[in-house]
Amino acid sequence: MSSFKPKYLAQLTLHPSIGWSLAQIAEARGLQEVWRRTKPEVTARLRESALIQSAESSNRIEGVEVERKRLAPLVLGSARPKDRSEEEIVGYRKALQWIHSSHSKIEVSPDSIQKLHLFAQGGLVGDAGQWKSRDNEIIEFSQAGERMVRFKCTPARETAKAIARLCQAYQDAQENRALPDLLLVANLTLDFLCIHPFRDGNGRVSRLLTLLCLYQWGYEVGRYISLERVIESTKEDYYRTLGQSSMGWHSSSHELLPWWSYFLGHIKTAYQELKDRVEIASEDSKTSLVKGLVSEVSGDFSISDILKLQPSLDREIVKKTLGKLRKEGSIVLIGKGRGAKWRLRKK
Repeated sequence: MSSFKPKYLAQLTLHPSIGWSLAQIAEARGLQEVWRRTKPEVTARLRESALIQSAESSNRIEGVEVERKRLAPLVLGSARPKDRSEEEIVGYRKALQWIHSSHSKIEVSPDSIQKLHLFAQGGLVGDAGQWKSRDNEIIEFSQAGERMVRFKCTPARETAKAIARLCQAYQDAQENRALPDLLLVANLTLDFLCIHPFRDGNGRVSRLLTLLCLYQWGYEVGRYISLERVIESTKEDYYRTLGQSSMGWHSSSHELLPWWSYFLGHIKTAYQELKDRVEIASEDSKTSLVKGLVSEVSGDFSISDILKLQPSLDREIVKKTLGKLRKEGSIVLIGKGRGAKWRLRKK
């Protein structure tokens, strides 16, 4: 009943696609610190939007929704919750803030998992932060509406010990370098969901636990891009791969490749989105700079004249911006080819 059993780990082989994904994510991780230092205004905006989207998406996956106009005030702390759904949104925000501020000090332990659940449940329901007291199952419904048991989770009486073993196994695997770091986190998340230690809120806690472990390994894309939103947008694949990789879990005969592929895929997607957002913001700021320089130029000017004023600019950005200004009617083109000049249109 574990994805960390030494005999089970020993027989695993890494599919080439997994190795390729790990390499791509490692490369992206190397850029995140560069973006944080060189684009602080961009990453600051992304952090706020990611916080809001994460609280919204992770709860919405579980069927918890609030009015759109109430969401930002609740997550940013300028409004008090009015009902149970809003309490859970605020609770998830508190859990995220705890992870963001203290991840290096938080141990992956039963106590910290219970604290995440206490936060995520809003801290107000009777069993918030407590292991389940009754057995639970993962239920599916057929297209005809028939109820089917897809997976029987760890019995309630064994839950506390199962979580303690899981946390210890994860720590041992870290020390032994049994798998690449991201696959250790993927295994931890899968096993947590198979145990399903709480009556409610297991999905939300699993996503918080994943985020915590990713931060501890240095993968901080979740600060800027909501991993929960990425999961929500691929929810069918999320549940499908969980279903595939949980088959045989109780006897440690399950197949991890489907879950690994999905898990790495959603992290890659987040890093690609972060890259795109930073590049778009950078291009926008350079476009604004070119427009400012053009407005200050006296007389006819060339692309080379603009580049002399600001050598850090890219010729293609200057050329593209001048083309836009021409379409807008702000400037006119004089001549053609290498000797072409531009001139501000007289108002």
